[in-house]
Amino acid sequence: MRVTRLFGKTQREIPSEADTISHQLLLRTGMISQVAAGVYSYLPLAWRSLKKIENIVRDEMNLAGGQEITMPVLQPVELFQKSGRDQAFTTTLPVFKMQDRRERTLVLGPTHEEVITDLVAHHVQSYRDLPLLIYQIQVKFRDETRPRAGLVRGREFIMKDLYSFDVDDTGVETSYQKMKTAYENICRRCGLTAVAVEADSGAIGGKYSHEFMSPTENGEDTFIACPKCGYTANAEKAVFNKREAHKHAHLPLEEVFTPGMKTIEELSAFLKIPASQTLKAVFYIADGKFVFVVIRGDLPVNEIKLKNALHCQDLRLATDAEVSEQGIVAGAASPLGLKGLYVIADDSVNSGTNFVAGGNKPDVHVKNVNYPRDFKADMVTDIALAQAGDACAKCDGHFVAQRGIEVGHIFVLGTV
Repeated sequence: MRVTRLFGKTQREIPSEADTISHQLLLRTGMISQVAAGVYSYLPLAWRSLKKIENIVRDEMNLAGGQEITMPVLQPVELFQKSGRDQAFTTTLPVFKMQDRRERTLVLGPTHEEVITDLVAHHVQSYRDLPLLIYQIQVKFRDETRPRAGLVRGREFIMKDLYSFDVDDTGVETSYQKMKTAYENICRRCGLTAVAVEADSGAIGGKYSHEFMSPTENGEDTFIACPKCGYTANAEKAVFNKREAHKHAHLPLEEVFTPGMKTIEELSAFLKIPASQTLKAVFYIADGKFVFVVIRGDLPVNEIKLKNALHCQDLRLATDAEVSEQGIVAGAASPLGLKGLYVIADDSVNSGTNFVAGGNKPDVHVKNVNYPRDFKADMVTDIALAQAGDACAKCDGHFVAQRGIEVGHIFVLGTV
């Protein structure tokens, strides 16, 4: 067919609603047309390309032993209630819900773990029926708060999802490696450079997982890599060596007047000390409960790690009003003498001695704070965000950070 006869027209100007190069090119070349925010029509050129990609995916899934099926878009909410994930999908992976004429609640499928598990339970009678690798290429729906980047983060999108069912952990590992190899082959055949990085499983859950990240400066995700040993992980998952900041004999507590000093940067400059010699407080609401977070002053909080550590569904920063209700002095807060609040500390509180922390009264900080001599925490764990330049936990190298787009994700869910 001649290009002049193609349905859909090219655009000379960059569309105002497109803020990424991929979105701009898809619109300007007449491949897609926006129907609503995060909802697009695929025009002939895009549909032709999509079918070619689907065939590559289908080839590799079949070669790995996968069997293709199609599961329904409409799912009864009872399936999510039975699995206990209905609350998770409401808060962290918002779904589209509707009611039929009999007022029964239905969900437009954001994923199909519940459906496939129910399906296999009805048809698998013995371990002899396993292993099974069942997949589909299906439309998914997620009520994204901020649909953006065109097809990268939409509210309606096409996804291949495969589910493996195995007898034991050895079988799980075999299936996992099959999929890892298949994804590598798919990326290669599609001409994509992709890096398998350790990742957090997100709202889906699971024991461990890998994302396949395609490096690009326009990517919406960041992944961390160690050039020396090859360790790679999503920034939300990466662990690093929090080198000891300072180790000296414990000194007695000492109050110091710090007029107007409310940030770590201001405090460090005023006292002429590195930020790594301070402790900062950050306040969160986790499933409605106030949480007091303590971390070394030079480290940012990783909210994904924090959420996983707290096993909560909903996590957000506390408002100024919520902080004041707890009697906390913002800008001069610390866990010293705290009672009745849940305290979680990053393990960096053990990386040094004689820290400077808030004095819990205006314009006052306290020197020589040591854990656990001077304060206690309900939990001490890794809740710090890895960044470029941090020391690798597996060798003596240092991290570099890269932007990327997630083009695939595999994870181990566990047992059913």
